[in-house]
Amino acid sequence: MNARIRLAALASLTMLVALIAASTYWQAWAAPDLANKSDNAIRQVSEFTIDRGRIFSADGTTLAKNRITHAGGRTYYFRRYPLGSLTAAAVGYTTQTKSRAGLESSANDYLTGADQSLAGAIRQIGDRLLGSTIHGSDIYTSLDLEAQRIATQALGSNCGAAIAIEPSTGRILALVTKPTYNPNDIEGHYDRVLKIRSSSCSPASPLLDRATQGLYPPGSSFKVVTAAAALDTGRFTPSSIFHDPGYCIEYGQHVNNFTNLDQSGPEAYGTLTLATGFQNSVNSVFCNIGMTLHMPTLMNYARRFGFDQTPSIDLPSNALAISGLYKGKRLLSPSEEDKQGDPGRTAFGQDKLLVTPLQMAMVAATVANNGTLMQPHLVDRVRRSDGSIVRIKPQSLGRAIKPETAMELTQMMESVVTGGTGTEAAIPGVKVAGKTGTAENGTGQPNTTWFISFAPADAPRVAVAVVLQNQTGVGGTTAAPIARQIMQAILTKTANSNS
Repeated sequence: MNARIRLAALASLTMLVALIAASTYWQAWAAPDLANKSDNAIRQVSEFTIDRGRIFSADGTTLAKNRITHAGGRTYYFRRYPLGSLTAAAVGYTTQTKSRAGLESSANDYLTGADQSLAGAIRQIGDRLLGSTIHGSDIYTSLDLEAQRIATQALGSNCGAAIAIEPSTGRILALVTKPTYNPNDIEGHYDRVLKIRSSSCSPASPLLDRATQGLYPPGSSFKVVTAAAALDTGRFTPSSIFHDPGYCIEYGQHVNNFTNLDQSGPEAYGTLTLATGFQNSVNSVFCNIGMTLHMPTLMNYARRFGFDQTPSIDLPSNALAISGLYKGKRLLSPSEEDKQGDPGRTAFGQDKLLVTPLQMAMVAATVANNGTLMQPHLVDRVRRSDGSIVRIKPQSLGRAIKPETAMELTQMMESVVTGGTGTEAAIPGVKVAGKTGTAENGTGQPNTTWFISFAPADAPRVAVAVVLQNQTGVGGTTAAPIARQIMQAILTKTANSNS
């Protein structure tokens, strides 16, 4: 035992001496010379002399690699992105002049080798002192490139986003935002990025990741959360009866059902059940549910799905927006929600409610996963420079609803696709569960359209959320077909890999 203690003490002392020596060299001896260099050599020495780890897709395709440059007797490593804009939102960039974004930022410790084991850390200190190249760790993401390509093509010139999640693990299979940019242009050709503008987008910046940062009214896609609260509390069942005259009355005023831009007035369904109201997306049904449950219960269930908190995904925190009730640009606190929220309109996704596509994909994935919310993540595994593998294990964030509630919701969401507002998401031979959303942005203004879904409904392998800005149509005709294509791409690949 004494020999082990002596060995551990000697190793610790060696590390301490090495750290002091390295710190003294860079701070006392090298700093004055480095500080005088006009090209910010301090940063280059500390960052760009490291052989930064590569980033790969799930199938091993290179998404980020190094371009080697020799200057002044030193070797520098600068980034290149072989697939350009295809994975820009997830991978991001790292540059000399524009800092970092995406996984290049959030996974920087892995990519620069700062995540090494004790033995690796000691080896790195030795490498620094000897002037040897430090090698970072490679990252393997969960991105499915076929789904990524199809989502990109399907979104076309629309302003919006799409995200796909594996419900049982939280693995991000696709993450697409439009408009986007080529990360190779950030360094040296930033003017090209600045020129990417679309009059239909608000805001227009292609650097905004609409999948994780974009905040939009969810419209009827939020009815999944409202229905979850209604069923899970036991206050309602799928067969609960409602009477719909085309509106509900809240605070003495009519709150109408949705009206298409080409219709003269809201449709009235008469007597119907909760299940039928969900299938046909009847606002008055959910307005009455919201008024019955009240804001605290409604938003408590929203929080169970991840609302009112920064999503715990492995992306930079400044690239993540919080879903919840907003007054202007300020997120309301739970106490303010009760006082300032409108339960009737919130229940069908309007009023002050703003959400990200990531959040709505988490809602769909949670229902698909029998009511358990999984932490979404992009990094699957890390391969260190010594060959060792670090695997990222799926993490549960807790149970949002009971399995029985999830099963009832699944059946209701299936009916949306088989005979309700989301029939264009149907996949032959596959059970699909989904919910449309068409958020109104004011009289005469274009809609924000949604579709959230998962498939197969009886054995879910993928959950999807799609949002489109400035649409004259509805979620069932604009967003649902895009979700269908993404689900088909992932299910086809899964089927082929299992055959």
